[in-house]
Amino acid sequence: MSYDVLILGASYGSLFATKLLMAGHNARLVSTAPTAELINREGTVVRFPIRGRDSLVEVPSTALPGTLTASAPAGVEPARYDLVVLGMQEAQYGAPGVKELMGRVAASRVPSLAIMNMPPLPYLERIPGLSTETLAPCYADPAVWEGFEPGRTSLASPDPQAYRPPNEPKNILQVGLPTNFKAARFEEDAPTGILRDLERDIAGARFDAGGGEIQIPVKLRVHDSIFVPLAKWPMLMAGNYRCIGAEDMIPIRDAVHGDVDRSREVYDWVWKLCMGLGAADADLVPFEKYAAAAAGLANPSSAARALFGGAAHIERVDCLIRRIAAAQGLASATVDEIVELVDGRLEKNRTALSG
Repeated sequence: MSYDVLILGASYGSLFATKLLMAGHNARLVSTAPTAELINREGTVVRFPIRGRDSLVEVPSTALPGTLTASAPAGVEPARYDLVVLGMQEAQYGAPGVKELMGRVAASRVPSLAIMNMPPLPYLERIPGLSTETLAPCYADPAVWEGFEPGRTSLASPDPQAYRPPNEPKNILQVGLPTNFKAARFEEDAPTGILRDLERDIAGARFDAGGGEIQIPVKLRVHDSIFVPLAKWPMLMAGNYRCIGAEDMIPIRDAVHGDVDRSREVYDWVWKLCMGLGAADADLVPFEKYAAAAAGLANPSSAARALFGGAAHIERVDCLIRRIAAAQGLASATVDEIVELVDGRLEKNRTALSG
């Protein structure tokens, strides 16, 4: 059986779409009108690093068994799809056209899988004992999430690193770190069954890159624990957000290894916060494993690049973590410093934009 999947976001979303198409499923990407026209005309190309190969392997959507289409948000009817994948940055869901589409997604009751660092508010409502009332200020537009049912909203950690190569068309994506999407199950068995079907089919898919069929990295892994996608939180606080300085940004590698003791300290602090919410050790990633991976991350994080590129909004996992911790009577000087730096840079950016 093939599924029809609606994916909001044609940049990072094209990675997930390519894996679906390889497995024989169909995907519709939601993007700006010019990008949708380009994708409908030429398809997408995702470049993967393959162990044992010197060059990247290009996987064009036009060579895959599934069908890919794209469109702008207007007129998209989510009820026609089996699954909705939210593959945008959190602030983008409040954009004109996208916000209205999100309202239609919520009304359709189609199960929604967010591939985001910033978990949707209805997903956080699934965590026993966690009050979300004080968390809304961390979101660019918390009203976007009204109407979404917690039991039909799930989260996947965007662990694979991918980017649009500079000076190339917007239908090209390059994978830098080919790790797996780690998704939590839905509360209900039926939508969870869709995820498990996709997990199985993606794992079994192969691609002929010349010389015979091979596995292409980046799989979907479905977990029973709702805390598995939160394994990214310690990484974000020890690395991604610590790329942000008062006047400049540094690579993730330098943020982690420039002061590895402080990195470990904040990593362990966020780890313990997740454990306090109900996570188990097995849900999370040991610091040593993360630090080893971070040694190869030679660029600043996307959050840092957005801030120093003048963005008025970024995903505020730093704000979220501090507010959740405060409700438990916990505090971290490093997290406080991160939040203050991000607040300050956003204020500068918004002042510049308004002026």
